[in-house]
Amino acid sequence: MMIASPSLPTIRASAVKFRYGDATILDGIDFELMRGKTLSLLGPSGCGKTTLLRLIAGLLAPSEGSLSIGGEIVADAAQNKFLPPEKRNLGMVFQDYALWPHLSVAENVSFPLEMRGGIGKAERETRTLSALQRVGLEAMRDRRPSDLSGGQQQRVAIARALVAEPQIILFDEPLSNLDRELRESMVGELAHLIASLDLTAVYVTHDHSEAMTLADEIAVMRGGQIVQLASPDTLIERPATPEIAEFLRLGTIVDLEWRSSHWYLIGGEEALWPGGPRHSAKAKVLLPLRSVTLREISAGGLPAIVLRSHFRGDAHLVTVQPTNAQGIELQLLSPTRLKPGDMIGVSIDPQSVLWFDGGVPASRSSRTPALEPV
Repeated sequence: MMIASPSLPTIRASAVKFRYGDATILDGIDFELMRGKTLSLLGPSGCGKTTLLRLIAGLLAPSEGSLSIGGEIVADAAQNKFLPPEKRNLGMVFQDYALWPHLSVAENVSFPLEMRGGIGKAERETRTLSALQRVGLEAMRDRRPSDLSGGQQQRVAIARALVAEPQIILFDEPLSNLDRELRESMVGELAHLIASLDLTAVYVTHDHSEAMTLADEIAVMRGGQIVQLASPDTLIERPATPEIAEFLRLGTIVDLEWRSSHWYLIGGEEALWPGGPRHSAKAKVLLPLRSVTLREISAGGLPAIVLRSHFRGDAHLVTVQPTNAQGIELQLLSPTRLKPGDMIGVSIDPQSVLWFDGGVPASRSSRTPALEPV
């Protein structure tokens, strides 16, 4: 059995590529995951995240590069080495939970032990009960999956993944089949469960809020590559590219131009602020939601017209278009409902603006210097 030292990565991927025919699905994947940590593979459909999970699981073999688990190489294309899934000491939770409807909860959880063989009935029962206790379902051991809620079925699937005491649990979008309300409640419960059980986990999702809630590190994937690997806090504060910032819905990306010693919205007539990072006459910046607020036009607010307003529980998410900068849309939170067509004033806080320089965000020290918002 492969057991990772706490000081060594539980999973390491080195220059991993995967091709299907002439198509390159994964193109140079590198990452390390330490014991007791959760890595989320985050990205849109077709980015390669599920393929990478299958490579880790041993359901696919890399075309190039290598993978190691617990310090042991489990796949190496150059050496033609490949360990099958049953030798990798992994557990897996699927999208649909994959529970047998005709078996009881306990029988579903015990199934992997029966398939492994060489484990006596008494030990199987002991390990099954222990796994059910860890997820809080020991009282439901004799029920059928159809008698359980969606969240309870998910726990059964996790108990089944835990019963063989694997060093890694792989989650393949386990909440994607739940409705929005149940998914939002379950993600917090799942995060608590992963943390309380001290699991090492790889979690595939296309939902950025799930990834932000669950993961210690997030690998944002695009076109078969990891375009940024960072903690949730770092992703929010320093997204590597404007495209990542847009995908994570961190705010509005706008283009600025330098004129008359001030920055303006492209095509705009109102000066935003003087100074700020300037490597050329144009710049791309991220305006986080907190940076745009309501301000009376008479008090210097930027004139704008309301395009859309969406209530999101705690406030109204309002999309506006500055009247003197056609094609540019800004978003802000309003405590009151605004109607499409309303004319309002907005203020942009220069201290909250994140500047991108050639696609790379500036450091916190390179944000706009202290100026009055406009």
